[in-house]
Amino acid sequence: MLDKLARLEEEHRELEALLADPEVLKDPKRYQALSRRYAEMGEVIALIREYRKVLEDLEGVESLLEDPELKEAAKAEKEALLSRKAELEKALERHLLPKDPMDERDAIVEIRAGAGGEEAALFARDLLEMYLRFAEEMGFETEILDSHPTDLGGFSKVVFEVQGPGAYGTFKYESGVHRVQRVPVTETQGRIHTSTATVAVLPKAEESDFQLNMDEIRIDVMRASGPGGQGVNTTDSAVRVVHLPTGIMVTCQDSRSQIRNREKALMILRSRLLEMKRAEEAEKLRKTRLAQIGTGERSEKIRTYNFPQSRVTDHRIGFTTHDLEGILSGHLQPLLEALKRADQERQLEALTET
Repeated sequence: MLDKLARLEEEHRELEALLADPEVLKDPKRYQALSRRYAEMGEVIALIREYRKVLEDLEGVESLLEDPELKEAAKAEKEALLSRKAELEKALERHLLPKDPMDERDAIVEIRAGAGGEEAALFARDLLEMYLRFAEEMGFETEILDSHPTDLGGFSKVVFEVQGPGAYGTFKYESGVHRVQRVPVTETQGRIHTSTATVAVLPKAEESDFQLNMDEIRIDVMRASGPGGQGVNTTDSAVRVVHLPTGIMVTCQDSRSQIRNREKALMILRSRLLEMKRAEEAEKLRKTRLAQIGTGERSEKIRTYNFPQSRVTDHRIGFTTHDLEGILSGHLQPLLEALKRADQERQLEALTET
């Protein structure tokens, strides 16, 4: 373990040097990525420093055990230090778990309105705005790939890309069914309704990950659909791509360029096929209890947003906060960190049982 910890300390020192390098400062994207990694390492570096201090203190207390006057106090201190050493080792083991190689990829996020009609579409819009604010807060760039707006300003479906190192690893725990409880704008009697939206997060596939056989793909072009707006329904710019062997269908209409919409649709298709392949592998891993928390179950109800109580509850880990406004404003970091820790602990338990 000490060798691995030393490598992490070395990486942290290298990041410090790079962040002070004038050449790096000239490249905003690289500086942002390095800054994010430096911030991510803050917790583990603090743990390493405390762990080394505990080891040093344990060496020092051993000599006091021979002193008759200090023996009892030294025994008590040693027990406390050994207890803390065990706690720190468990925490450090979480940080040393092997990472999913896909975590560093860009992410494709798809939000679909579920049960609840127009209110579900408005909730899908709220989730989109929450994620876009969170992505900005984390230093990621975003691009809307496809959207299907509704008459009241919601979305029946919206797909966007999150760009930047670690995007998929950051967003992957959002996959599942999100539930909202509130009085809809369409409700005249003041009754609270429950509506849902489904979120799917995919790692962006590269061409080398999944070679598309264009003989197995049908591409249709059509006029874009949606409420109002210049340029809508005037040209055949919308594209629908169908993967014949699986029946997977992707549509893109956000760009006025048919070529750009085609590129986006094929990219999303490739990412869905890659995720299908990963899901098959995850099912095998599930038998050995190494599957991650809720990252593969679209049907799993993962979180409730209760407006009357200003409460957000993540049902996977029992996490509850009454800062609903903060969550919807994009302040998701504490929640996602809690999910990540729970996932790491689950993996550690599975490893000790195999």
